[in-house]
Amino acid sequence: MKFASPSLAALFLLAQPQAASAQLAGEPFIHDPSTITYSDGRWWTFGTRGGGLVSEDGWTWASGGERPGGGVAPDVIKIDDRFYVAYAVGGGGMNGGHASNVKVMWTKSLDPKSPDFGYHDVGIVASTNGLEPADAIDPAFLFAEGRLWLSYGTYFGYIRMLELDPKTGDKMPGSQPVDVAIDMEATALLHRDGWYYLLGTHGTCCDGPNSSYNIRVGRSRSPTGPFVDNMGVPLLQGGGKLVVAGRARQYGPGHFGLLDLGDGVEKFSMHYESDLDRGGRSVLGILPLLWKDGWPVAGENLPAGTYEIQSERGGGALELAVDFVRMPFDVRRSFFAKPGDPTGPIQNQTLAENRVSWPEGAIEVDLGDYMMRAHQLWTIAPAEGAGGAFGAPYYKILIAGTERALAVGPEGSVQAVPAFTGAAEQLWRIDQLTDGSYRIQPKAQADAKHPRALVAIGRSTPALMPLDGASDIGRWTFQRP
Repeated sequence: MKFASPSLAALFLLAQPQAASAQLAGEPFIHDPSTITYSDGRWWTFGTRGGGLVSEDGWTWASGGERPGGGVAPDVIKIDDRFYVAYAVGGGGMNGGHASNVKVMWTKSLDPKSPDFGYHDVGIVASTNGLEPADAIDPAFLFAEGRLWLSYGTYFGYIRMLELDPKTGDKMPGSQPVDVAIDMEATALLHRDGWYYLLGTHGTCCDGPNSSYNIRVGRSRSPTGPFVDNMGVPLLQGGGKLVVAGRARQYGPGHFGLLDLGDGVEKFSMHYESDLDRGGRSVLGILPLLWKDGWPVAGENLPAGTYEIQSERGGGALELAVDFVRMPFDVRRSFFAKPGDPTGPIQNQTLAENRVSWPEGAIEVDLGDYMMRAHQLWTIAPAEGAGGAFGAPYYKILIAGTERALAVGPEGSVQAVPAFTGAAEQLWRIDQLTDGSYRIQPKAQADAKHPRALVAIGRSTPALMPLDGASDIGRWTFQRP
């Protein structure tokens, strides 16, 4: 059968980037998730009423984990060999009041099958009596500069900050709660470059697709404030810079939790109040975290579409290493034409015209100046049924209009094979970095402890090497043609 080759213009129309779809596989149903924590080879998060989720890879989640005490909105932090767990009992307007207690317990493992599993009660570290302007619920930990802090509270009155003892998890002797914000709940804390960031959830909850939850942030040089937003509005006056709001078919993000994966990759967990693709239920979500002008903001998984893959190191475009095919052109049109001579558009070079120089087997990949040629255009989409890792799917990366797939070649080389099969060597993890660029890693890794990523060796040679997170060598951007 004769191959029908569409023009590049047609390919652009057929494969423009599409909005990222709902994330995470399995049964990621949870409300008020704790910060995702690693224990005994798996990832864990806990929610309201004692339930939890567990995952091998941060993509497929299932019910799992045990947390006694019930209550609402737990948080988890690991300090030395202990996992501290804080949770609230009472309050939140439930049963008609705001009298509540924040309790803390600890265990040396989160895995019920581990010999180190077993919770030890620390006791009540914060409380409210139902009459004062605060509600001791929604606790969150921060361990920074050798000190342990706990924020808590809701819309009823103030968000408060309290210092705990990192050796015991109990209230630090002499520590008194400090009022730091209003008009938020489900707070979280970050520390970066000398700044303390207080993130809190604004809007309404608990009403499915009618929930307007969104996460906002202020910062301070002190963990006890004063916290202000990017416009200088104090959080004690209701300020807060937007970090993330609802997207596509997921409504009401709340309960921020930092997930620092190293090498410039930071992500955050949350729950969506309502995922319309899962019956409107509350589900776990994970997104990249970016930093812009000193402020955290939600990034995105790469949307499916057709792109130039550009190296941040030298600006070269990832391409098939094939002979350059010239476009027919009479140079006299440019150098000798008169101003009034008629002009007309020149059509893009077609895929069929470009591929006359391609060999039939595997083709090596290099970097070159981008010229909008078919051998430089890649259609990227999540690979159906291939899974993912830490909130991002595994992608297939194909030359646009073909089945020719980017793959790991012999001895760790990079090549494009004739057809996509779904093999691990043809699956790619694309994680957005904190500066907005991306890291590209193959699923197939010879050494899991020292994973390789796609890097630019000089200006012309791509290779797979351990990533230096501080260098542009492994940073890529995806440019729309």
